[in-house]
Amino acid sequence: MTPEHRTSARTNRITDLFGTDVPVVLGPFGGVSSVELTAAVSDGGGLGSYGLYGYGADAIRNTVAELRKATAKPFALNLWIPPGDETTVLPQAAFDRYLETLKPYFDELALPLPHMPDRFLPDYEEQVEATLAAGPAVVSFVFGVPAPELIEAAHRSGIVVVGTATTVAEAVALEAGGVDAVVASGMESGGHRVSFLKPAEESLIGTFALVPQVADAVRIPVIAAGGIADRRGYAAAMALGADAVQVGSAFLATRESAAVPAYRAVLHSPAARQTVLTSTLSGRLARGIPNRIIAELSEANVAKAGLSEAGIPERRIAPFPAQNWLTGRFRPEAAAQGNTDLMSLWAGQSAALIRHDSAADVLAELLAGTEIL
Repeated sequence: MTPEHRTSARTNRITDLFGTDVPVVLGPFGGVSSVELTAAVSDGGGLGSYGLYGYGADAIRNTVAELRKATAKPFALNLWIPPGDETTVLPQAAFDRYLETLKPYFDELALPLPHMPDRFLPDYEEQVEATLAAGPAVVSFVFGVPAPELIEAAHRSGIVVVGTATTVAEAVALEAGGVDAVVASGMESGGHRVSFLKPAEESLIGTFALVPQVADAVRIPVIAAGGIADRRGYAAAMALGADAVQVGSAFLATRESAAVPAYRAVLHSPAARQTVLTSTLSGRLARGIPNRIIAELSEANVAKAGLSEAGIPERRIAPFPAQNWLTGRFRPEAAAQGNTDLMSLWAGQSAALIRHDSAADVLAELLAGTEIL
């Protein structure tokens, strides 16, 4: 952030844009967002965010109604743009083969095997329509540049649009596309790598290398994400040119989050010192704490799948979003049972710095970084 953009230690052009009191954004979680945590961050002066991955129009409307009951402050809704390489239809034989790989986990959790659905994800256009109609203060996107007509519709409704970049080129593309702010998401971030111009494996830039380059390349506000969990990360990100920080793992570990107690316990444990990038649970690269299912579905195991009639190695891991849908049939039950071996334990590389179990304490810790600046 350049000096002309800072109006005080805690307010700047991003707080003006969002209508918040402090430049802290809650990372939107796919599958583990909660109304309570989103409201707690918003009520604390930051921008609470709610991830809508997998939500149909009715679920979006119901969720927003709950959010409006929980807080009168600004909040953000987050959508995944279809990346264009997703598998929307599978032949039954392929579905059965991928399901066979996962059968031991259904058996272990005493769950019946699922039937192939008509679709693996809700219709994106329906999601967009419901989200814009709900009128959040901010709508954020991952996996691409929102369509111009979408951004125009959001702006007509007074909705701020935020995009997410994992490279400088993506940030430049997002600014050219008309977004109002960009999240610079470093490879330290937990959850899915949201690259869209090149494969995620070719877009692994660390937060504190990415942020200053993005800040130099675009004029819109920059939100730093990845590897930030305490006052030191906050201060470092702001010193490197960020207008705000987006924090996920530290908030995910709080009692207000939708993460089950067993998940939160892992985030507060020595296990959080190690994270890995894996595509085994969803079919798309994501960062999380290693556990048994990641090990068993690793690339080493996939390589043993054998050959097709054409002599080509057959995948045993379904492509995205089919794999995410398939593992999503048993991961909730694993969470209910507290079986962390069969859950997705998404976490960033800063998870070992987690110290607090309330959203208010996490906010206070981050904002103590203003004393360092």
